[in-house]
Amino acid sequence: MARSQRSRLGSTTYRLLMTALFMLALFIPAAHAQTFTVLHTFTGGDGWSPVSGLTPDRAGNFYGTTDVGGASNRGTVYRLSPAGSGWVLTTLYSFQCQDDGGFVFGGVVFGPDGSLYGTTYECGQYDHGVAYRLRPSPTSCKSALCPWEETVMHSFTDGADGGNPGDGNLVFDQAGNLYSATATGGYGEGVVYELSPSDGGWKETVLYDFNGNQGFNPNSSLILDNAGNLYGATFNGSGDYSGEVYEVSPFGSGWTEKVLSNIDFPDGATCGGVVFDGQGNLFGTSGCDSLGKPGGVYELTPSDGGWTFNALYKFSGSDGPADSPTLDAAGNIYGTSEGTGLYGYGEVFKLTPSNGGWIYTDLHDFTGGADGAYPTGSVFVDANGNLYGTTLYGGTGLCVIEQYTGCGVIWKITP
Repeated sequence: MARSQRSRLGSTTYRLLMTALFMLALFIPAAHAQTFTVLHTFTGGDGWSPVSGLTPDRAGNFYGTTDVGGASNRGTVYRLSPAGSGWVLTTLYSFQCQDDGGFVFGGVVFGPDGSLYGTTYECGQYDHGVAYRLRPSPTSCKSALCPWEETVMHSFTDGADGGNPGDGNLVFDQAGNLYSATATGGYGEGVVYELSPSDGGWKETVLYDFNGNQGFNPNSSLILDNAGNLYGATFNGSGDYSGEVYEVSPFGSGWTEKVLSNIDFPDGATCGGVVFDGQGNLFGTSGCDSLGKPGGVYELTPSDGGWTFNALYKFSGSDGPADSPTLDAAGNIYGTSEGTGLYGYGEVFKLTPSNGGWIYTDLHDFTGGADGAYPTGSVFVDANGNLYGTTLYGGTGLCVIEQYTGCGVIWKITP
């Protein structure tokens, strides 16, 4: 599976051609009405390759993760805080790739206790990732730079319990239970699982085990509805489909799975999950690891007891969206596409509903230079309409892997 190679990028030949145009791209301005600002450029020591998007708190800080970098070059959890007219990044935890886990694809979420919760893709006791909790050290600390304390809630074995948690964030229910999915394990094609508080620790329960008969390798975040049903998407689908949207629901003393729809963007893959709008429609994206067929944005609408798939927008270029879309209160859709755009280094886009259709707006084209390259995480939209996100590479940090340069950035777009 492409995800096991820890690569979010598509055609190597295409990337090399784009790299050859790197210097030219730096001098071609993008004609956008918005203001694009880099809030932080990663250096490697403070993190490298932020795969996921950002999680805000009520004080205006943002929290996120990096795949690699940090003290042991195995990934970090960080906080970005406003400071005067700028921003300051603090590394909260550097993974060591021991029992604590390492190499982080998913982001972090806040729990009811104020702690941060997340997963790592690799390392841990069995080398197939962990689910973890981070909280400030309970002992007195004389420095604001003191690292947070990690607790491993579960080490995945890649057996019946699953393995290699992918891009998805954990999600809490009202009772304090956690839900997510793993890309591998179970029958070998991934599982949906629950983590429940138990005797001062956490107990894992597998809710559904994918067997590969339809979609497989659930890689994305899950969402919960008010009835306790879980919704997500698989990385791969049957035939030419780029994945499937599924529902996992309580049924008797267990859980049952139902396929809602195939994702009809041929020859790609799906890294992002789905989100609800206020009318009960589901929206998602597909196109990561697409090898030149970048997918697009889709909607699922309830219809006669089933769901109807509608392609809202199809991208052209290389790899497309790699995370879930974001909806604002007006019904606009925001997201990132990792390898499309004017220069082939990705873009930030907006889809606006209009007369039964959708108007596409390109908000920013990444040049591969100081502004970043290959955005793979979702977009956060604040109450003022400002957008925030990350890029996997680019920036001025001195990180190099294969033909990809830069350690990544955190950015903001102001309307």
